[in-house]
Amino acid sequence: MYKLPKKHFWHGRVDSETDRDSFRFHQTIEFMDTTEVPGGAFSLIGFECDEGVQRNGGQAGAADAPNEIRRQLADLPYHLGDRQTFDVGSVMCKNNDLEKAQRELGDHVNLLFASGSFPIILGGGHETAYGHYLGLRRFAGPDAKIGIINIDAHFDLRQADRPNSETMFRQILEQDSQSGYLVLGIQPLGNTKTLFNQAEKLGASYVLAEALTLLELQNTQKLIDAFCEDYDHVMVTLCMDSITSLYAPGVLSPSPFGLDPAVVRRLLWHIVSNEKVRSFDLSEVVPNLDDNGKTAKLAAYLVAEVMAAFH
Repeated sequence: MYKLPKKHFWHGRVDSETDRDSFRFHQTIEFMDTTEVPGGAFSLIGFECDEGVQRNGGQAGAADAPNEIRRQLADLPYHLGDRQTFDVGSVMCKNNDLEKAQRELGDHVNLLFASGSFPIILGGGHETAYGHYLGLRRFAGPDAKIGIINIDAHFDLRQADRPNSETMFRQILEQDSQSGYLVLGIQPLGNTKTLFNQAEKLGASYVLAEALTLLELQNTQKLIDAFCEDYDHVMVTLCMDSITSLYAPGVLSPSPFGLDPAVVRRLLWHIVSNEKVRSFDLSEVVPNLDDNGKTAKLAAYLVAEVMAAFH
């Protein structure tokens, strides 16, 4: 299910052929498979999958997002100095085999961790996060404590006959006693009372969207810091439907009362500055539902912000 990176997604404006301070992502990106990335680099890997979304009754299209985000990222200025960034390709979901695709994503994420690089995973449906987790768990070993920070309007703690895009954090918490879960941006109208009860039962922590404004982030930042203190490794996942539909219309569940992008950016800056954070994924952009690429462009901006603020 793995395929090597393709260079044709990476093109854009050229301000200078020689002045690195004028370079954009498409001028600095390097290409390699997941076995050879050097330590200290960023590794962009796509997860071309929306099988989890479709199992949940949602519309297909998120599988096209990784390459659309690459196109939008390509033309952004590169503010990472001499730090290398690699496109290491994508994992596809074939024959509707979500579970196999998630395991394979986990295998490649583990390889990236083992190389000493920092994985940036471009989904796909939010089922991307389960493959992300599998890679970190394999790398960290069975005894390490793994914290998951999710910026999302939804808990994604549903019970279902088969895994889908709204079950993955329940799967993790029920099978892994060494894991913990913090969700930022929860909306009461995006979750039933049963899901709030399930979050309490599983020991999940959460912050409501209404509490997240630029003027009121200090308490949430303290909560994030305290959460990270309890874990050996932390993975970060962002569902784009957490952001208000004014700025992120191209998602499966647009949020009229979602978060302001400036708040999400500030949260991400704070989270990824913590040295326990190992990796980041972004999910649920649906290009065929987007408005002139608005959501994909915002996603690319947030990926670039995460990379610039990492540790």
